[in-house]
Amino acid sequence: ALVGAVDADGKSIVAGKKFTGFSNVEEDLVNGAKDIPFSLEDKLQALGGKYEKAAEPWGSHVVVDGNLLTGQNPASAEPLGQAILKALK
Repeated sequence: ALVGAVDADGKSIVAGKKFTGFSNVEEDLVNGAKDIPFSLEDKLQALGGKYEKAAEPWGSHVVVDGNLLTGQNPASAEPLGQAILKALK
């Protein structure tokens, strides 16, 4: 994840940016929370990011904020790929 990435001023690169990623609910549904050091949703929000998610767990959700393109979960892979192709044109 991008949790340790900072800009030239030492500020998190996700601060003020919209993004998505595996939600807390999705982690709980796969019993994955016990296997990870932190919740991505919580950590990136704590760093100043603006987390968005699909209306339902496992729903496809893609967020584009400038050069930051993120997908929530495996269901988001194809639409994220399409967003990347669009951004490269």
